[in-house]
Amino acid sequence: MTDDTSVALDSLQAENASLRARMAYLVEQAERNHEIMCRHQQFDLAIVGSSGFPELIGTIFRVLPVISELDAVTLTLVDVDADIRTVMEKLGVDLALFPDLLFAQDADGLRFPHDGAHSPKPIMGRFEHAAHMHAFPSPPQGLASVALVPLMRNKRVIGSLNLGSNDPSRFTPALGTDFIEHMASIIAICLENVISNEMLKYIGLTDSLTGVYNRRYMDRRFMEEIARARRQGYPVSCLYIDLDHFKHVNDSVGHQGGDEVLREVAGRIKDELRLSDALGRFGGEEFVALLIDADLDSALHVAERIRAAVGAAPVTLATGFKVDSTVSIGAATLDLCSKDQAIDACARQLLSQADTALYRAKEGGRNRVVGFSEAVA
Repeated sequence: MTDDTSVALDSLQAENASLRARMAYLVEQAERNHEIMCRHQQFDLAIVGSSGFPELIGTIFRVLPVISELDAVTLTLVDVDADIRTVMEKLGVDLALFPDLLFAQDADGLRFPHDGAHSPKPIMGRFEHAAHMHAFPSPPQGLASVALVPLMRNKRVIGSLNLGSNDPSRFTPALGTDFIEHMASIIAICLENVISNEMLKYIGLTDSLTGVYNRRYMDRRFMEEIARARRQGYPVSCLYIDLDHFKHVNDSVGHQGGDEVLREVAGRIKDELRLSDALGRFGGEEFVALLIDADLDSALHVAERIRAAVGAAPVTLATGFKVDSTVSIGAATLDLCSKDQAIDACARQLLSQADTALYRAKEGGRNRVVGFSEAVA
């Protein structure tokens, strides 16, 4: 074998080894990409199947950092007039459980550049605290690169998916964005669907005039809270509240003016309650408040505050006319409900006792508070 042949053979062997190494790398990358794709498909199925807002948000924050090997994930939602937060609070969602869920008053707060003709594109590059603190208000130590991806629905920005990595080369302006834009589009669809469903649920459980809960919701809440109180051993109280001489209000200022009075009185009542309590309109001018972990003395104290707040100042209507309002309140406490007694029977008993006390309050001259024990004495 000549020297030239030997050199050529060595060159071919080296090239073959290089090609094999390259092929092995490509196969490894293909397998890795397939694994990543499968994980993301499972993620897509999980968020599409989420039954509500807490489950969807929880899945995003729990799963996405793992499958995408990220060091930070936050989510910003455009929440004009805090509508989303208000509804979630009404539905009992504890947003404090999701510290990485952020809210912006409008899309401008997300700081996506746009020219008006095209949808905003993801912002990708090195992490800069001043530029990105709206998306990462509490960034992890070592955060080096970020991708802020607009969540779009019907050409409208509804939020931002914010991804962060300690690897400075993970997100760069030159990196393709098709994959993360596709992921963001699925998240946007899921978010819009669950938020719409939660809004419909909220509408179905609230009184359209006053914004407090309706009787359907309160009936269910009575059952839930009495069952919980029975398990944990604390008292539950009920206030039955009636606006005094409301027919006279309607007769003097009309039904529109009466509606304004109802809304204002509902707000004054609610201001005297805790977040854990519940207030519902039972129809007409009657409201019911459910007080959690409150004995009769506590309930009477709250009732007196409500009575004072309603009567403290007249309600000023849109016409400028002022209407004086007072309420009569009956209070009752369910702290000795037998464990052998059905929950629905306990709920009816509590409401009936508060109603009896209310009757005594109105019979006694109105604008007063009466407890059930006093009513039957």
